[in-house]
Amino acid sequence: MCCIFQAQELVSGLLATFRDNVFPVLLQAAVHVREKKVPKAEEVLSRYAEKHPDNSTGVLALAQIAANANHFQIAADSLSKISDIQHMPATVATLVALKERLNDSNGAASVLDSAIKWWKNAMTEDNKLDMFMREAATFKLNHGRDKEACQLYEELVKSYGSTEALSGLVATSARTDLAKAEQYEKQLKPLPGLQGIDVKSLEKTSGARHVEQAMKVDAPEEVKKQKAKKRKRKPKYPKGYDPANPGPPPDPERWLPKRERSTYRPKRKDKRAQVRGAQGSVSREKHDASAANAGATSSKPTTSAKAPEPPKGSNKSRKKKSRS
Repeated sequence: MCCIFQAQELVSGLLATFRDNVFPVLLQAAVHVREKKVPKAEEVLSRYAEKHPDNSTGVLALAQIAANANHFQIAADSLSKISDIQHMPATVATLVALKERLNDSNGAASVLDSAIKWWKNAMTEDNKLDMFMREAATFKLNHGRDKEACQLYEELVKSYGSTEALSGLVATSARTDLAKAEQYEKQLKPLPGLQGIDVKSLEKTSGARHVEQAMKVDAPEEVKKQKAKKRKRKPKYPKGYDPANPGPPPDPERWLPKRERSTYRPKRKDKRAQVRGAQGSVSREKHDASAANAGATSSKPTTSAKAPEPPKGSNKSRKKKSRS
């Protein structure tokens, strides 16, 4: 929260300094989005777009924020205000997707029609008219506009003569005008390998049968010989292992540590050697042993004894003797 407050203070300072610049407005909208206040961000950008209709940066930011927040109507209205990019493929695709989210197929079709009209009148080297016509024909065919899709495919066949457009025209006109479908069907190239197939007999059948088991194909003899030559390798056993007499099975717990095995029994400690009593006390056996050693040393006789020294007189008695 502290960082957001600092950002708000910085944005307010930038707005006061650069009033007509779009970047402080974008920063303010970004702070509102960070605070999860998307309506406030949309309001800030829409006010700037009304004051500066020539600047499309704020309108694009408004469309992006609204689309991310599932406000598809605001996003579509914002994109439709920018006239310079209405014919661009990215803008057209975004508008069509937004109109489909709003269940507005008529609006999406009108967006495609306006883009086709613009590219028909455009004098550019990189003309994208055929791409827009294919996409529009596919969209209208998917949304039940068979006649409009048939017209678009027919224009594509006459202008570009692509096989894809011709097949689409045949498939589409078969729903609306069967005679036209038969007429254009003759222009399709026959597929290789389909000359010996009777189409009428195929139409009378109920369809392909379900085969449960795959057909067995006889392999050539060379492949069979190679398979027969492959020998199974004998398994390698450790030293001293007899596969005929394997013995008892290995312990399944052999990979576990000893303390985690079910057969582990901890060693018992000798409780007799434990010291009982308060801290610093000596055991009775040690006390008895030390007492016995002390008695043995005291019973030994001393070999030499010193003579007792005569008592020394005091200084006062010596002085008296010397005076007398």
